Amino acid sequence: MTLDMWLTLAILAFAILFFVTEWLRVDVVALIVVVALMMSGVLTAQQAIAGFSNPVVITIASLFVIGGGILQTGLAEAIGNRVLKIAGGHPTRLMVMIMIAVSLLSAFMSDTGTVAVLLPAVMALAAGARISPSRLLIPLSFGSLLGGAATLIGTPPNLIVSDLLRQHGYPPFRFFDYTPIGLALIAAGILFMLLFGRRLLPDRSPVQEVQRIETLSDLVNRYRLPHNLFRLRVRGASRLVGKTIAEAAFGRDFHVNIIELRRQPEARPLIGLGDGFLVWKAGKARGMKPSVETTFQPEDVIIVQGEPANVAHLAASWDLGVQPANAEDEQALMNQEVGLAEVILPQESRLIGKTLVELHFGSAYRLSVLDIQRPGHAQKLSLKETPLRFGDTLLVQGSWENILALRKQRRDFVVIGEPERKLGEVKRSRAPLAALILVGMLVAMVGEFVPLATASMAGALLMILSGCVKIDEAYGFIDWKSIVLVAGMLPMSTALEKVGLISLVSEKLTGSLGLLGPVWMLAGLFLLTSLFTQVLSNTATAVLLAPLALASAQNLGVQPQAFLMGVAIAASMAFASPVASPVNTLVMAAGSYRFGDYLKIGLPLILLMTLVAVLFLPLLWPF
Repeated sequence: MTLDMWLTLAILAFAILFFVTEWLRVDVVALIVVVALMMSGVLTAQQAIAGFSNPVVITIASLFVIGGGILQTGLAEAIGNRVLKIAGGHPTRLMVMIMIAVSLLSAFMSDTGTVAVLLPAVMALAAGARISPSRLLIPLSFGSLLGGAATLIGTPPNLIVSDLLRQHGYPPFRFFDYTPIGLALIAAGILFMLLFGRRLLPDRSPVQEVQRIETLSDLVNRYRLPHNLFRLRVRGASRLVGKTIAEAAFGRDFHVNIIELRRQPEARPLIGLGDGFLVWKAGKARGMKPSVETTFQPEDVIIVQGEPANVAHLAASWDLGVQPANAEDEQALMNQEVGLAEVILPQESRLIGKTLVELHFGSAYRLSVLDIQRPGHAQKLSLKETPLRFGDTLLVQGSWENILALRKQRRDFVVIGEPERKLGEVKRSRAPLAALILVGMLVAMVGEFVPLATASMAGALLMILSGCVKIDEAYGFIDWKSIVLVAGMLPMSTALEKVGLISLVSEKLTGSLGLLGPVWMLAGLFLLTSLFTQVLSNTATAVLLAPLALASAQNLGVQPQAFLMGVAIAASMAFASPVASPVNTLVMAAGSYRFGDYLKIGLPLILLMTLVAVLFLPLLWPF
């Protein structure tokens, strides 16, 4: 072991430790790796930052934009719902069709986006079939992971290993090279769930608790909002007159949220006289979403949400008139300017352990939290005193701009479904354009008319120019944490090869498993990758283990394609933990799942996937 080997190994150990513990964000860890490799002298500055110009990074960023266009136009939802309708109400057929639909979509767009779009539809189907959503949501999550292994662009590891082949002089994997093994894995996964998995799925949530979460009425009824909405009128003598929203402190002092403020416009003189006097007429009161600087005026009508006792206390304190809300007031919850959405707190969210008051949620995100729901907790939670937990669902209300901004903070929030589609036909007229762009990009990739990065960048640009996604939205759809992670960890694989650690480890492996034959080596690499991906991201796993697979194949004197494809698809086998993949986290709260549910279903499924890979890959890619 040379000094450079020890330095590189220390940097790698640091990265793995912080990836597993999440003491730092993964993108920050990746940047530390880049700087450490440069400062230690293991890599030159040019070698250390080469990952940021790698075509794989550009391709992944472009595919995020493509996926955003598919989501924004409702194309993904339309395809998913069309497929799911075929299932009818039979639970087994429903599970199979869900896995087929989600695997089909996730083969061409991100797993997380696919599951977020289909989750409300699956919840609705569960309600219609009168079965618990816990019987369907793990199949939804696992199906998306299997579908990602079916095409070149299905998941970043597929692109990473293909580019590694190209860098070492081998033909890269083509678009549908993954499809045969991907279809075999999907078929095996569905068969497993039919024969064994569905018997292991929990059935915890009572059927009557399953709610459809698609329309304004659904959300209003689920959160009992008609019972919590009130009208407050600012009397002329009220002490509230002249106070700002911030000074009134409705939320801080009374736990009451302001939904809308309606203000009577100034009276306007009409042309002409009546009975010798100029006639004045006031226009219709207009609704507005007030800011913290808005000052209350006499006769303002404030639509608020809160517990009746808190609203009564507020009204008495400020000398306000109070009335129950009417049907028109419910529309203040959602219109072209403001809306409602549900967001789930993932495992790594920085909000966990803190209350909304400690977070200054309203001022930090410019949104009101109307309610908190917690899996397995039937009692109403205090908005002021409840420390947030992993899996909590927040019902937020505010401007669409601020709601959709939560999508950019993927570490802290997962926005359920497409809340903006409740507005109606938002960008749905551009769905055919999005489909045409997607098909054109796929044709260019499959036919290899242009490089992969060129096709994906052109597709992303056309999505923007056609109006399927705005430029600001495009930046928001790109998961910059993943982009920095890929760009920052690619130099680590360069360093491992440069200092000889890859060769050293591969020699040890070939001297043990390799003596049993390449099939045993393939099985060992597959299981090792599957183990790593339970605690690391699939991207980091592929970056670290793909060079090892390539070196092992070279040491054995066999073709590397089967080994590298094995590593790529094994990196997607994140079945055994709720935090192994964002899609597992996304369905955990909705399905009331526990850690053990993933473990008892995921472990045997990983072993089955290993068997399928070991049987099929040598046939598809002979050694």
